[in-house]
Amino acid sequence: MTAVYSSDAASGSLMPRLLLQGWLLARQILWRLPMLVLVSLIVFFILRAIPVDPVTMLLPPGATQQDIQALTAELGLDKNVVMQFLIWLKDAVQGDFGTSIQNGSSVGSMVAEALPMTIQLLFFGFIAGILLGLAIGLVTFSYRGTRVEKVILSINGIMMAIPDYLWAIILIVIFGVGLQWLPFLGPVGANISIEHITGFLTLDSLLTGNWEGLGSSLAHLVLPSLTLALVIATPIARMAYSSLTEVYREDYIHAARLRGVSSKRILMFHALRNASLPTVSLVGVQASVIIGGTLLIESIFGLPGIGSLMIKAMRSFDMQVIQAIALTYAVTVQLINMLTDIVLYQLNPRLRMQK
Repeated sequence: MTAVYSSDAASGSLMPRLLLQGWLLARQILWRLPMLVLVSLIVFFILRAIPVDPVTMLLPPGATQQDIQALTAELGLDKNVVMQFLIWLKDAVQGDFGTSIQNGSSVGSMVAEALPMTIQLLFFGFIAGILLGLAIGLVTFSYRGTRVEKVILSINGIMMAIPDYLWAIILIVIFGVGLQWLPFLGPVGANISIEHITGFLTLDSLLTGNWEGLGSSLAHLVLPSLTLALVIATPIARMAYSSLTEVYREDYIHAARLRGVSSKRILMFHALRNASLPTVSLVGVQASVIIGGTLLIESIFGLPGIGSLMIKAMRSFDMQVIQAIALTYAVTVQLINMLTDIVLYQLNPRLRMQK
């Protein structure tokens, strides 16, 4: 008898799954909101606890008491700290992060202008770091029990101890100054002009057919992205190797071998999927460290991202800008963690069954 599948039955089984995934996504967002408020609260009160008066920094030495009082009221610093935070939080929810006390520009516009550069750096750095880390982990595992394994593990251990700013200096010295293969300062070449559409230089170059601008923007992203990738790759390589070693001790791997399944198929279809779970979790755990690393990386390579903007704001104690960027960093970390949880949910059948 031929089985007949009804579209109603298919849609009936699909709807609960879509509703479940929608509910899980909504829950991921909802439980992270209090964390964002907490981060904003901590940053807000830390800035207020620092013994620096932004009013005296802005006013000239001969300012009168009336000038001080007027500027204090204009900045909202005449209210108590709790009220200041509530006002700032209300405005931030509406997308208003205030005005920079240094140049009078909209803080939201300043962050929005700098954010695309940081997103580009994170995108290329994350992709390259994950691929490089997995490749090193797989190569190390394939040489298990040999001297090559010990050499790779030793080198990887040394590389894990190198901080991001030192990687940046090493890459600049080798590929920028020594071999002169790649540019290492600024977002594009000095003579390159790219029409501003989205703020993403690579995307804007593609949209306008500016191939010279595309090549220049990509070339200027290679070294900073590689710096970030090396920071990401070393712990991922270690985790991938350890996870594969652990997975190959499981009974189902031995059973697959007894059934005559090829080593390549065991690795690709049995071991790699399960070994990827702790590796994906590691990416989420390291998100805050990686994103924080963009502060120094952008400054060293002269990229006008929110990392460079943050350092400028810290030098001038521009509280509004610091608060907005801290919230932006917190949102980015939570987004990466949320994506990590979604990927884990898709990779882990047991987690789906529990949900």
